[in-house]
Amino acid sequence: MTTALARVDELDRYIAQVSRYPVLTWEEEQRLARRWRDHGDMAAAHALVTANLRFVVKIANEYRGYQARMLDMVQEGSIGLMQAVKRFDPDRGYRLISYAVYWIRAYIHAFLMGSLRMIKMGTSRAHRKLFFKLRALKSKFAAKGISENDRVIEAVAQEVGVDKDAVEEMDRHFSSRDASLDAPVKEAGAPLAEIMPSESPSQEDMLAELELAADRAAKIEAALDTLDPREREIVEKRYLTDAPTQLKDIGAQMGITKQRVSQLERRALKKLRVALAEAA
Repeated sequence: MTTALARVDELDRYIAQVSRYPVLTWEEEQRLARRWRDHGDMAAAHALVTANLRFVVKIANEYRGYQARMLDMVQEGSIGLMQAVKRFDPDRGYRLISYAVYWIRAYIHAFLMGSLRMIKMGTSRAHRKLFFKLRALKSKFAAKGISENDRVIEAVAQEVGVDKDAVEEMDRHFSSRDASLDAPVKEAGAPLAEIMPSESPSQEDMLAELELAADRAAKIEAALDTLDPREREIVEKRYLTDAPTQLKDIGAQMGITKQRVSQLERRALKKLRVALAEAA
């Protein structure tokens, strides 16, 4: 058996294994998250991780065009998931996977940046842009009628601000496939691309945006810390949940009027804007 086929078989087995774990209901997730947060229950943490591993595979599949081994990306994404479980606060009202997506992608992104170093390329902003946007740029110039490969390489190099050798090296890296997405998954009898479809925007755009995600998340958390407890509660219930709470309902919970909640919300948003502007 070739190495590539062995990797596909290994991935098939992993997908079949994680698919056996049932997806948790919101109530089950809340109960387990509180057991972990309040009592350090390792069994609860394990249940939270295993129930969400299928999503790690799906997210890793979004980065398949970067020629890293799927299993390696799944492993890195799983570490991100575990970090998310450690930090997850069930009292904020949103699902674990909504919070964990950032951590999963951040760890995969760090792994891909390691791939950039492994092919002996610089990690300047220009080289990172090249890594993230090469395919999109090639398509852009092809749409403009630039078809000769040398002219495309030169146009990409000028656009990004790197030399032609860097573009050629990156293009060669992306041209070698690790394993075919059309290889059938034995347990399901269908290609991996069909089992784990990507419904997100283009991976180049996601990776480019993710480069700044860690810094942005830290700044938002720091900005939230500038609010007093009541202001933060209002912001979280209005903007950081899947189902925002109405002003009148927050007022009823806090024992204040709807108008007062609105005033506190405006004040909190102003504070956040100032804090984020200062952190920029």
